[in-house]
Amino acid sequence: MRNWQARLDQLSDQGMLRTLRTVDGQSSKVNINGRESLLLCSNNYLGIADHPALTEAMLVATRQYGTGSGASRLVSGTMPPHAALEERIACFKGSAAALLFNSGYAANTGILQGLFGPDDVIFSDELNHASIIDGCRLARARTVVYPHCDVAALAELMANEKPHRKGRWLIVTDGVFSMDGDKAPLAELCDLKEEHDALLMVDDAHGTGVLGKKGRGTGEHFDCLDRIDLHMGTFGKALGCAGAYLAAEQVVIDTLVNNSRAFIFSTSLPPGVPAAAMAAFDLVDSEEGRILRDKLEANRKQLAGLLTAGGMDLLGSTTQIVPVLSRDPEPTMKMTARLLEDGIFLQGIRPPTVAPGLCRLRATVMASHEPADLERAAKKILAVHREFST
Repeated sequence: MRNWQARLDQLSDQGMLRTLRTVDGQSSKVNINGRESLLLCSNNYLGIADHPALTEAMLVATRQYGTGSGASRLVSGTMPPHAALEERIACFKGSAAALLFNSGYAANTGILQGLFGPDDVIFSDELNHASIIDGCRLARARTVVYPHCDVAALAELMANEKPHRKGRWLIVTDGVFSMDGDKAPLAELCDLKEEHDALLMVDDAHGTGVLGKKGRGTGEHFDCLDRIDLHMGTFGKALGCAGAYLAAEQVVIDTLVNNSRAFIFSTSLPPGVPAAAMAAFDLVDSEEGRILRDKLEANRKQLAGLLTAGGMDLLGSTTQIVPVLSRDPEPTMKMTARLLEDGIFLQGIRPPTVAPGLCRLRATVMASHEPADLERAAKKILAVHREFST
């Protein structure tokens, strides 16, 4: 116990201690400690986490099937909402089949562990999500980390590995990178995986429902959706629910049902959750969904434009994730505290989430934000950045 407390004290002294904060919802404005604040750190990108269609779908399914699923999927935890959602996801992504997981972390660790092994090689972008990094470790495959979004460097690494090849090769990447807000060069990665007879897995947690004309994600955005082998995504961001999925060929799904420890040994999602996710897909496919995507993009352009005009380094972001480089932990957390005092709630991001010297204020835009609120937020961010960066 003493060692744990000493470590916590050390983190506190370094400005690195993390604590929990309670908010009263996921709308554009929330109550924190009795004060209203603009919520600028939620992944509820389309603003539908409290949409009546989703809440009603969850209520109906919960009344019909109960609050819990009772078992893992391979026992008695597969109910009609689970099966229906998997069919819907496969159709949405243009795949043969799909499989649900309880979270994005469970999906990435379970997919990589369930499909790959010691004879295989996984080529992983250096800025991939922690769940991908941990999944590579669980797979016990040889993992080759390539420089961020550098296709030429990846091609060289693959050429160097070719003489030693034994098993399967996988390129794995985020579609939208969660801390920088930039997009992976998926079309070029598709070319490379086809050249080397490899597979491509895309974690599209931050692209699904947002990018592409129909909200199919980063693959649709780059017109290469049908060239991606393993489509991973989540329901807890733009889709406003919880859980995750993989869409792929039937043999891949069958292999995971038999090999993926995260899938096999987890009680399945409560039936109300996949029911709500079905309603979210209906919304994404509707005219309302198109309007929400357009509004989100307009909001993104507004906030990013104001911050860029004010001299902020947004680290190459081209999506609704808008990071503002602040470099060191102490000024970063002072900025976030001052912003909260001023009614702007966003998070400061520190190591180990990002590399030392690359701390940032991570703002995330929602379709439900109002232009006047984003203008006020940008002015406040610029002011605190000037105050604490000098």
